[in-house]
Amino acid sequence: MNMNPRHFTSLLDLSSEEFRHIIHRGIELKNNRDPNYQPLKGRVLAMIFEKSSTRTRISFEAGMAHFGGSALFLSPRDTQLGRGESLRDSAKVISSMVDCIMLRTDKHETVTTFAQYSSVPVINGLTDLQHPCQLLADMQTYFEFRGDIRGKTVAWIGDGNNMCHSYLQAATLLDFTLHIASPAQYQPLPEYVSAAGKHVKFFDSGIAAAKNADLCVTDVWASMGQEEEQKQRELAFKDYQINAEIMNAANHDALFMHCLPAHRGEEVTSDVIDGPQSVIYPEAENRLHVQKALLEFLLSS
Repeated sequence: MNMNPRHFTSLLDLSSEEFRHIIHRGIELKNNRDPNYQPLKGRVLAMIFEKSSTRTRISFEAGMAHFGGSALFLSPRDTQLGRGESLRDSAKVISSMVDCIMLRTDKHETVTTFAQYSSVPVINGLTDLQHPCQLLADMQTYFEFRGDIRGKTVAWIGDGNNMCHSYLQAATLLDFTLHIASPAQYQPLPEYVSAAGKHVKFFDSGIAAAKNADLCVTDVWASMGQEEEQKQRELAFKDYQINAEIMNAANHDALFMHCLPAHRGEEVTSDVIDGPQSVIYPEAENRLHVQKALLEFLLSS
């Protein structure tokens, strides 16, 4: 067991070169599926879910199967993270039996604490602060459709949430500009904004943020666990919807992305999400391919 494994708790665990390598490798794996290529034969991924998921579970589980390995699904009912046992002990014990651990949790520090005590790579499958795997997929999708994103402009319109934080980190690593339009009380956290420096600009309307954008992205108004805030969020976000007018303000060949699940008619109109500029289905599928590239990167010596 390697006592200094590579982790993926955040995009910032990668260099710019490594990020681009994983994107290109994801594209390669997608276009050349070889059933005989099984670099993770006999390896086991433990998938710990405090929050349920469709895409995260399917993509990691299928990815391990393609690579000749296997994945263990541990639901909230199967694990008592930090309740019956300290995170430190959980990390030490689980990592002694598996080759990699993916966590989808509420608190970001659950993932960073796990990484601190795990003897195997730890992957952030989503936390309240970041969603780095989704950014790998989003960026693979952009590269496939439009080439390298360096020097381009991305408009984030909506909640300054975990996705927005990961977009701020991606902007820094891949050298693009992020335009953000969020309601005043739903801005991204200041530490993520200041770390992005010159890569981020704020706008007080979606239309202004979308001007010159090569990619427009949004997320649901109320994420999992925030449903009780739905009413107040509906009021706050009503002017932060991606619709035809917003897409018309962006560059003529701008793409639209959404990490799904989407609420058509709320954060995005049906005509946009189901329209010609939307790449939401390849984007979702790319979770599989780019995470295979990530697993290979973390686990293949």
